[in-house]
Amino acid sequence: MEGHRMDLQNMDLKGGSLQISTEVIGKIARCAALEIEGVAEVSCGKQNRKVKDLLERANVQSPVTVEMRDGTAEITLEIVAAFGARIPAVAEKVQENVKSAVQNMTNVTVSRVDLVIAGLAPAAEPQA
Repeated sequence: MEGHRMDLQNMDLKGGSLQISTEVIGKIARCAALEIEGVAEVSCGKQNRKVKDLLERANVQSPVTVEMRDGTAEITLEIVAAFGARIPAVAEKVQENVKSAVQNMTNVTVSRVDLVIAGLAPAAEPQA
């Protein structure tokens, strides 16, 4: 992975320092989003070999982007919504959950959570 510089959020601890990579913040955000009912997937994040190979070949941007600005995080998540879900209501819950999970686990302030509805999961087939 040439040219990929890991972004680290630095914090002071008594007797040392703590660094949290933006990748970790992104993983927390992704897990928090997946906890919300109506979110089928955080786009292409499943360790699905085929999808992963396609993504690597196409060099598609990660479904979770974390940008640090003046010590606060701006997070963008690409989400696949469940068919039939009320998307605005789901989005609000995702925003709240992501914000609180990241802040509680890392102490990094989240200034904004942007959501992109990148797809719709098909409705489950009714069981015959």
